[in-house]
Amino acid sequence: MWLVGLPRICKGRLSRSRILQNMNTVRVKLFGISYMGRPLQRSKACADYSTLAEVNDNIDNGTGKMTLAKDLAFVVEESSKADERRAKSRMELKRSLELRIKKRVKEQYFNGKFIDLMTKVIANQETLHDAYNCIRINANVDIALDNDNISFECMEKELSGGCFDVGGNTFSIATKGARDEILVLPKLKLKVVQEAIRIVLEVVYRPYFSKISHGCRSGRGHHSALKYISKDISNPDWWFTLIISRKLDACILNKLISIMGEKIQDPCLFDIIQGMFDAQVLNMEFGGYLKGHGLPQEGVLSPILMNIYLDVFDHELHRLSMKYEALNPDVHFGGEQLHSKLRSWFRRQLKGNDIKNSSKEGSRIHSCRFMDELFFAVSGSKDVAIDFKSDVVNYLHNCLHLDVDSEAEILPSAGPQAICFLGTLIRRTVKESPAIRAAHKLKEKVKLFASQKQEAWDVGTVRIGKKWLAHGLRKVKESEIKHLADSSSLLNQISCFRKAGMETDHWYKFLLKVWMKDIKTKAAESEEFVLSKYVAELAVPQELRESFYEFQKRAEEYVKSETAMTLALLPKSSSSSETITEIIAPVNAIKKRLLRYGLTSSQGHSRVITQLVLQDDIQIIDWFSGIVCRWLRWFSDYQNFAELKLIIRNQVRKSCIRTLAAKYRVHESAIEKRFDLELSRIPSTQEEEQEMEHEKSPSLAFDNDEALMYGISYSGLCLLSLTRMVSQSRPCSCFVMGCPAAAPSVYTIHVMERQKFPGWKTGFSTCIHPSLNKRRIGLCKQHLRDLYVGQISLQSIDFSSWK
Repeated sequence: MWLVGLPRICKGRLSRSRILQNMNTVRVKLFGISYMGRPLQRSKACADYSTLAEVNDNIDNGTGKMTLAKDLAFVVEESSKADERRAKSRMELKRSLELRIKKRVKEQYFNGKFIDLMTKVIANQETLHDAYNCIRINANVDIALDNDNISFECMEKELSGGCFDVGGNTFSIATKGARDEILVLPKLKLKVVQEAIRIVLEVVYRPYFSKISHGCRSGRGHHSALKYISKDISNPDWWFTLIISRKLDACILNKLISIMGEKIQDPCLFDIIQGMFDAQVLNMEFGGYLKGHGLPQEGVLSPILMNIYLDVFDHELHRLSMKYEALNPDVHFGGEQLHSKLRSWFRRQLKGNDIKNSSKEGSRIHSCRFMDELFFAVSGSKDVAIDFKSDVVNYLHNCLHLDVDSEAEILPSAGPQAICFLGTLIRRTVKESPAIRAAHKLKEKVKLFASQKQEAWDVGTVRIGKKWLAHGLRKVKESEIKHLADSSSLLNQISCFRKAGMETDHWYKFLLKVWMKDIKTKAAESEEFVLSKYVAELAVPQELRESFYEFQKRAEEYVKSETAMTLALLPKSSSSSETITEIIAPVNAIKKRLLRYGLTSSQGHSRVITQLVLQDDIQIIDWFSGIVCRWLRWFSDYQNFAELKLIIRNQVRKSCIRTLAAKYRVHESAIEKRFDLELSRIPSTQEEEQEMEHEKSPSLAFDNDEALMYGISYSGLCLLSLTRMVSQSRPCSCFVMGCPAAAPSVYTIHVMERQKFPGWKTGFSTCIHPSLNKRRIGLCKQHLRDLYVGQISLQSIDFSSWK
């Protein structure tokens, strides 16, 4: 911005010293604002950027003359030095490592294909080392630490010579119990090779992926997929999702390799992928569990291979869309009629082949795919939606050999039922105009006043009924009602063994049961309803009762008539409403997970999580704050986020306080005073907005990139319990890949649920493989916190480290 003012400075014919003085001031303002988020001190700014001061001294002394171009060159030079001094974030480092590999991949492009990627790029020592650093960055390990226990030179020889032992670099974990499920995971060397292959394949295929494809791509993840559905799909009439399922087998692998052969010419690369399939370590499955949630059973190569395989389907969807849209000469988009030559050409090509499609007037097809989750919206008749769905199912089944649930229901978008996609709910609602909202304020006020009076009436009648019941029971004698009982009943036999003076309780209860049966209260909502409607209201004077219900009736009539009259007076332009697409967080599913993990009781009250009591105070708070951080990061833009705020304040925060109170056996108020600063990480009411603004800051652009953070940004919270402390006689290292630190404690993983596909996005781990249940892992304090707050996922843990 300051460069704009230079011509104006020169035009004013200022002196050279004045120009330099102004540039020096601008430079301090430009570079002295912040460094790593902190304001620079004036002394530091002057010390770091002292070049112009020396130049000014030289000019004043007459030792030389400087031109304006040289002064500007100093500004550029100092700007680059400032960028070099700024520490890069972990995802910026990862992006720089991937760019280094990208240059090597581009060098292997000849005649429209990438050649010899395995020997020239993947087996390169520098590529393997960069891939290893990417793994350490994902695990939040400092790559500056010299802890390389891998011989990249030996790996290069083995990969180049085709003698790399894939099976020898795997390990398997079996489930405990009747169900025999085996999970095969790669060891560190094989994981480095998989990471290198993943980066190379992304460089090759990223420019060719379709726009409807989301997942494991820069700028195209969960958020972009839901934003496309809510903002870019206008006026859909029908929508549906398709559930595909199929584990990787020889048929799909051969199809995948043939697809890859169109752009890559490298038999060695295909051989090692085949070797991983034979060793059952690719871990690629369509359906089964949510993708991108950091689950250990999702392989490193699974996302990119799935996108490559389904990219054929994405391009087929484009052809199907043209089939249903291009034949109609009267399709309108945004009120304008389109007469493009391309659309006319498609119309001429397809009209002769499929005449029946000419009846599909005004059709519009929308598609969105996140990995193996498919969403479709159709603007047009239901017959068009049914035909389109049939074509999609046939292509997936016949051409891609995938199993599809063809019974998926096609729902009207304007209906009350929401559709599930990416673990959230999507629905269409009417957004009222400001004029209509103002007219509805009167209705809301009157309804609120009437409901308050109804509540006061119910409270008063219930109080009268309870007093009546207590007075009546005191006046009843046991001898007067004893003949009503059945002498052979169990209650009567139990009452005979009671102490003197205690038999009366049984007879009072029995009398109340007889009375309840006489008045036929089976359909009553509660005991209070019975006392209010069948006892108290009958005793209230009739005039008072009739006047109250007359007031309620008149209030309801007034609201209806007044609202209709007000809306009739409004002009049509101001009374029009707009239908929008809303993204809804699955609050009911979240509440069920809170119950399952022990945060709440069946009545919704906060509880103590016993598995966390033995852990350190800060670790307990980290676990609870991890839930809040995930909700703030995932659901802050959703329409019902206010409901989650209430859950944070009333259940999550209180459960954390009660867990700490149970640990120290003190009152909850004492815990709030003692851990006031630490508990501020679990926002109560006003702090949610501050947390959301922090998440949206521009400095976190790379850290919010879902391609770099795939498997981390949406990793769910898992429950760990302390197993034992590490001693000198029983040492243990941190299980996180690349971490050289010792683990002070050993923890046990608790697999709490295994959701069906597709599942809900709740903040907790959706579907950890059952073979990892009760599995013990060692973690240092840093990585335990990272796992709790969502900075790493279970994919960064080397489960083969246990000896």
